[in-house]
Amino acid sequence: MNLSLYLLTVLIWGTTWIALKLQLGVVAIPVSIVYRFALAGLLLFVILMLTRRLQPMNRRGHLICLAQGLCLFCVNFMCFLTASQWIASGLLAVVFSTATLWNALNARIFFGQRIASNVLAGGALGLLGLGLLFSPELSSHGASRETLYGIGLALLGTLCFSAGNMLSSMQQKAGLRPLTTNAWGMLYGAGMLGMYCVLRGIPFDMEWNSRYIGSLLYLVIPGSVIAFTAYLTLVGRIGPERAAYSTVLFPLVALNVSAFAEGYQWTTPALLGLLAVMAGNVLVFRKPKVKRPEAVAVAP
Repeated sequence: MNLSLYLLTVLIWGTTWIALKLQLGVVAIPVSIVYRFALAGLLLFVILMLTRRLQPMNRRGHLICLAQGLCLFCVNFMCFLTASQWIASGLLAVVFSTATLWNALNARIFFGQRIASNVLAGGALGLLGLGLLFSPELSSHGASRETLYGIGLALLGTLCFSAGNMLSSMQQKAGLRPLTTNAWGMLYGAGMLGMYCVLRGIPFDMEWNSRYIGSLLYLVIPGSVIAFTAYLTLVGRIGPERAAYSTVLFPLVALNVSAFAEGYQWTTPALLGLLAVMAGNVLVFRKPKVKRPEAVAVAP
């Protein structure tokens, strides 16, 4: 079950970049995000009400969902989409992959969980692998003000993503399932971002063509309803630090799709990076050895 959820998350989020590219056009990016999560939240509510699986929540649960919506479905996306104006996608992928390390640290701070050495080593190895994969893009960046600003925004987005993971973990420990908390969180996030668009005077345009509508539906159903539910379920089942290693694997799927659709050419550093990422994946999910208690000699 865990492996299926993990692979589902990686495969879906590794291909959402195609839909995001198809959305670029008349509709402003923040408005597209509002459409995405408003529709995803409403769809989740309909499914939960029809199946009678919508869980009741108290005030504390709603406040945590509000914070989760702000972190996961609002600020996180705005930070990365804004940062993409100044830094390349490869550098964004490297910064986002630090979520594994941030989740391990935050799980220690908020829940007192021991930081497993294999998770830290695997996360570091995955980060090194992504650095090799995107070495041409990384080497082209100078320490300009725009680059540093973009990196800062990407890091803030990653921290918001990690905070959203912790909030989801808190909800699951309280007995609330990701389907219910995601439904509320997505609507809260869409509502807050919608208010931002109104205050900034950003028009709520729409493109009524198959390209935009098709990409929006892909982001709503597989990209949000399915992938976010699968990922946050993993956070509750295997822990936020292991679940977050999927952020290292998204770029691998994206690069393979790009090789097929756009003629991306694999290089020796990229292949070495691929091996490092896969080795990091093995380290992260390696089960720690259980020490057997030593036999105690009993005097006759």
